[in-house]
This record gives sequence, C-alpha cells and structure tokens, in this order.
Amino acid sequence: MYITVCINVVAMLSLIVGVLLHSGQGGGLSDMFGGAGGASMGSAAAERNLNRITTVLAVTWLTTVVALGFLLAV
Repeated sequence: MYITVCINVVAMLSLIVGVLLHSGQGGGLSDMFGGAGGASMGSAAAERNLNRITTVLAVTWLTTVVALGFLLAV
C-alpha cells in the first residue's frame, strides 16, 4: 500500500507541473522555450510530447486512486 501511495503522490505532483507547462491562450512550454510563438517545429513536438506525458501521468494517478480505494476498503 505504501508503494501505491508514493506512486500516487509522485504522479500528482508531476501532473500539476505538466498541466502548468501547457500552453493556454498563447503561453506555456512553446513560448517559454520556442520563443517564436509556436512557429518552429521543435515547440510543436514538445507540446505533443507534453500532451502524451500528461495523459500517462493522469492515467497513472487515476489507477493508483482506484487501487488505494480497493486497498483501503478491505
């Protein structure tokens, strides 16, 4: 159970950081590192990879929450 809690906390904190790095109306990771407002291909690839990483972290967090629910119900 303690391993599941640790994975949950790490996924939660990483998910917060990942969401904050996403671009909103015109900011985020693309403008922070790309500079040209998303005109370069590197920033588009970075946004795509950030979307994938955020999705994996969200699924990991949700899975650990359900697992903790089952572990604590017993």
